[in-house]
Amino acid sequence: MIVVFGSINLDLVARVAQLPRPGETRAGTGFATSPGGKGANQALAARRAGARVALFGAVGRDAFAAPALALLDAAGVDLAGVRHVDAATGVALIHVDDAGENAITVVPGANACARAVDVPDELLGRGTTLVLQLETPHDESLALALRARARGARVVLNPAPAAALPAPWFEAVDVLVANETEAGEIAVPLGLPVAPREFAAALSERHRLMAVTTLGREGAYAAAEGTGYRLPALAVEARDTVGAGDAFVGVLAAALDRGDAVDAALALATAAGSIACTRPGAQAALPGADEVARAAAGLLRSLSRTHLRNHR
Repeated sequence: MIVVFGSINLDLVARVAQLPRPGETRAGTGFATSPGGKGANQALAARRAGARVALFGAVGRDAFAAPALALLDAAGVDLAGVRHVDAATGVALIHVDDAGENAITVVPGANACARAVDVPDELLGRGTTLVLQLETPHDESLALALRARARGARVVLNPAPAAALPAPWFEAVDVLVANETEAGEIAVPLGLPVAPREFAAALSERHRLMAVTTLGREGAYAAAEGTGYRLPALAVEARDTVGAGDAFVGVLAAALDRGDAVDAALALATAAGSIACTRPGAQAALPGADEVARAAAGLLRSLSRTHLRNHR
């Protein structure tokens, strides 16, 4: 099963022709609210991919809590581990332009109250894939990752928002999924290459983990056990990139959790991220399993593998 420890937000989304520059006011062309938060998005993506999913985190006792959880509840995500606290439910203030690019400000609110101790040991065995991000307190996420790894769970980390990772993370993580910005933040203090593909290969080699870099319109690259996997994205017209990375992570986790090979899991994740870009919103854009599987079948024909020569 999938256990997600992460953020739960309500997204406040403004559509604009162009993203505003610092000090600039622009007239919007539309506004909507939708459930979001990287933890919640990834939980729903994994659930729609067919996994059994439990979400742990925190929301407020306010009017934003119910809509933030509505789609998760409807999809059958186990929400028993979501605490209601006296802080405000987290929000994300999002601008999306006509090209589908976005700028986001996240106000953590109740997400700062997420606690690793809320996840019981019995959910952290060999049959569990734990999914983490960095929108909840970093020390809590790291403590949970180390406990899960010690108990035999697979640990997947999406280091977003971008941040350097202290050394103990690399003792706890089995799969790291980063975009180009996140890869750069991790690479520099470690003395690793900043270029995304070289970063993934070097990180995988040094720490014996599966390292994945998402490359936007260029697809994704993964390095695992001495093999590099390169896969293009689907050719789609992007409407809204909010949530595309979360679609990728959730579907990748679900595929690995059920035992799919790296190439098949990467194709499913890339297809899910590409499809999510064609629809507005975060959770509303997440595709279902059948749609993703059909798209991934075509992508697999474009996958290329390389031997990583430095792997020992």
